[in-house]
Amino acid sequence: MSTAVWPPMDDARLADEQAASQARELEWLLVQLRETLQSLKAGLEECAALLAPSENGSTLVLSSVRSESLKGLITRIGTRITKGSVKLRLASLPPPKGSLTYDLAISSAPHAPTLVVPQLTSIRTSINSCLDVIDVATWGGDATSASFVSGQLQLLHDHILEAQAALRGYSDVQLPWWENPVDDQTFDPPLPANVSFYLFVFDAALVLEIRTLEPQHAADNSSLSGFSIRSSLASALGGTRAPAHDEADRTFKYKGQDVRVKEKIRVESQDPALISASAKLNALGHSVMLSRKALNIVMGRDEQLD
Repeated sequence: MSTAVWPPMDDARLADEQAASQARELEWLLVQLRETLQSLKAGLEECAALLAPSENGSTLVLSSVRSESLKGLITRIGTRITKGSVKLRLASLPPPKGSLTYDLAISSAPHAPTLVVPQLTSIRTSINSCLDVIDVATWGGDATSASFVSGQLQLLHDHILEAQAALRGYSDVQLPWWENPVDDQTFDPPLPANVSFYLFVFDAALVLEIRTLEPQHAADNSSLSGFSIRSSLASALGGTRAPAHDEADRTFKYKGQDVRVKEKIRVESQDPALISASAKLNALGHSVMLSRKALNIVMGRDEQLD
């Protein structure tokens, strides 16, 4: 079965009619995309509100699974951790005399350094960039130009992907723990020199990793003295040995010194605001992708979009 144009027309006129039809379809689509952009803007503003500082912030529970190794609370306001108290029970970090736990508390002093999560800053920056792109596409350029709108949609999609990557934890913004140590004065009393406090975002959750460290030369001689002998004696007498971890055989350059990780504990805390922002960004990214595909088809482009 075949189709034909009636009444019959020559090839040149048929080509002209097809071009005119495609132009009308493109014009209609560009009008629809203006409405789509406003809908996307509303969704992005909701994401920005979820990450913006609020009066009370989000208080999150930190708790190690099936152990008392780490218990605590932190309060996130925007991209900053403004309050926090963590109680540690680690074999390699004996508590002060008279206490059952080693306590870390974020300082409330006005002059204390601010504890910022770089990924959250990156996410907010990407979302603000998305809003700027939409404003430019709506008011700052030729909204009737398909090429211009296509370029703005691509830029918008790139910024959304950057925000999604930071929320998932796959971002160059977050440096490894040994390259980005927290200022000791962020805590009151100051963080011990042999403790690493590392807070980051992974899969839309806040993750805290605590490490106790020892100099490389001490680790090399551990078979003769120090912590290893105490651990071996304790184990022989029925005590508990510090659990193994995935960094036990590695050496890191931390604050200019080669160190080994004695003990490591990782705790995740689900943040409802980050989970909601992640879901919204996924939906917005899918909507932008569909708009780009539709525009490419009407423009006659063969570009494949993932």
